[in-house]
Amino acid sequence: MIPFFVQIKCQLGKSYQVANALAEAEIASEIYSTAGEFDLLVKFYIEPGMDIGHFVNEKVQVVPGIQDTRTIITFKAFTG
Repeated sequence: MIPFFVQIKCQLGKSYQVANALAEAEIASEIYSTAGEFDLLVKFYIEPGMDIGHFVNEKVQVVPGIQDTRTIITFKAFTG
């Protein structure tokens, strides 16, 4: 599985609605509320060979209440 993160900026007053919709869709591994420019940080996993851009466009950005997204692609997880 390939992990990546999406920062989500929600429409005003819609953060909890968006987080609940993502949780109910069962497409996110972890959902965090954040302070700053973006309202949510969401971790996703996709199968190797799947297109991250298509996944974000077709599964994430269609959730009502999302205003903007920023996708963060990761390369290596370090353990201590």
